[in-house]
Amino acid sequence: SQFNRYKLHPRMMHILVPLFLSCGMSCIVSFVSTLLSVGWSGFAFGEWLGAWMISWLVAFPSVLILLPIMRRLALMLVRKPE
Repeated sequence: SQFNRYKLHPRMMHILVPLFLSCGMSCIVSFVSTLLSVGWSGFAFGEWLGAWMISWLVAFPSVLILLPIMRRLALMLVRKPE
């Protein structure tokens, strides 16, 4: 396809997956947490957006550090393929 030249090298997957995962998870968690704290009537998009960005700044490096550890832990609980 004509857009292949704009795609990143496959070795970037180890950064992109945690980037997208941390972005999505921190968005959902901060949104739910904000709604539980202030409710719909007290919800302010700008304040939530700021809280989400701070959450993401914590979440992204956390995923980068924890993902290999959790992968090893999961491998301890799963049989090797035959």
